[in-house]
Amino acid sequence: MEIDRPTPAPGADQTPAQVVSELDKFIVGQRDAKRAVAVALRNRWRRKQVPADLRDEISPKNIILIGPTGVGKTEIARRLAKLAKAPFLKVEATKFTEVGYVGKDVESMIRDLVETAIQMVRAEMESGVQSDAEERANERILQALYPDPDTGDNDRATRTREKLARLLSEGHLDDRVIEIEVRGGNEAPGLQFMGNNEQLGNLQDMLKGLVPSKSKKRKVTVAEARPLLLAEEAAGLVDGDTAVSEALRRVEQDGIVFIDEIDKIAASQEGPVRGPQISREGVQRDILPIVEGTAVKTRHGVIKTDHILFVAAGAFHVAAPSDLIPELQGRFPIRVELQALTEQDLQRILVEPDNALTRQYRAMMATEGIDLIFGDAAVRRIAAIAHEVNARQENIGARRLHTVLEALLEDLSFDAPERSGEQIHLDAGDVDRRLAPILGDQDLSRYIL
Repeated sequence: MEIDRPTPAPGADQTPAQVVSELDKFIVGQRDAKRAVAVALRNRWRRKQVPADLRDEISPKNIILIGPTGVGKTEIARRLAKLAKAPFLKVEATKFTEVGYVGKDVESMIRDLVETAIQMVRAEMESGVQSDAEERANERILQALYPDPDTGDNDRATRTREKLARLLSEGHLDDRVIEIEVRGGNEAPGLQFMGNNEQLGNLQDMLKGLVPSKSKKRKVTVAEARPLLLAEEAAGLVDGDTAVSEALRRVEQDGIVFIDEIDKIAASQEGPVRGPQISREGVQRDILPIVEGTAVKTRHGVIKTDHILFVAAGAFHVAAPSDLIPELQGRFPIRVELQALTEQDLQRILVEPDNALTRQYRAMMATEGIDLIFGDAAVRRIAAIAHEVNARQENIGARRLHTVLEALLEDLSFDAPERSGEQIHLDAGDVDRRLAPILGDQDLSRYIL
């Protein structure tokens, strides 16, 4: 029997082992969490291979990541979405309010996800028409440099344009100032809208349809005109309806929503809630139908949330996952506890990932002509200091490495333009000389580290 299989998202067919291997390039440790999200991604691919009558019955297995801040919860979800080329949105549960109160409603997360998906699809489609867009942009630049003559020697005009086209392609005309016409927006002047409310979005669309699009002339160099015209021509070659249709499909089939700080809306049993707060249980009940599967109206169409993958996260220092309402607990069947980072983990984070902090700082100093080298002893000492400060103060995980490195390299960052051409090798002694006075002053370390 021939099975009707929808086209999988690009990158969605990796095996769990391949997904974990890719995540290892950016995230140190947290093997259990990586395996859980890798299986969740593979289950999406599996669902698309089953017969159509069963496919709609298979719901995603949503995940709760439990762990302190700075251990990689957000990065795991973000990298997973990037790996799968899936629409991704991060929201904070504390930003939502119960229906009936002023504030952001939970359905806005789906509307924002749709807008993200449309931008993603348009960018992909525009990259596919770059060659045609470049030809059109170059033709407009040539027209600005040498407009078609109404009368005269056409052969001479053709030769002149061919010469200009050659000079343009070789970059010899980049400094020439030309006047181009760029399409502007079509918003009514003086009217501004705030908020994400669906009615306001529809009103904006209606007014844009009533106000004609305007173009304005600008005098710019050829080098400045090229990206402006290229973006305009690429956008014009993309069919907007096709982009929206594909974006809606991707949201429904491949969308990932990361709900951070979900523990903040859990009702703790350790005492009464203090201060004027919107009912946390009410926010949970508003989130519930979105996670269960419902239809959400957006300005581009109705989105069914049945197959969107929801990944929630929280530290759960005070509350526990069992403090969530039972219905919401049941919609997050997979729970993974992430481990606090050890001193050895912090050392690895400094040097192993593709985007390691030491590589970032070396690259930034290289722009000033400085060859910055982190010795092995310096890396160990930086990790030890970050681990010590995390233990002594608030544990913010790997984010502490940012504060320690900024304090360590503050003078070098300031003096870098005057030190071009130098090679600077940092060892453990350099780290101690710079940071020991800060570590010794308890009050100062609280504010700097």
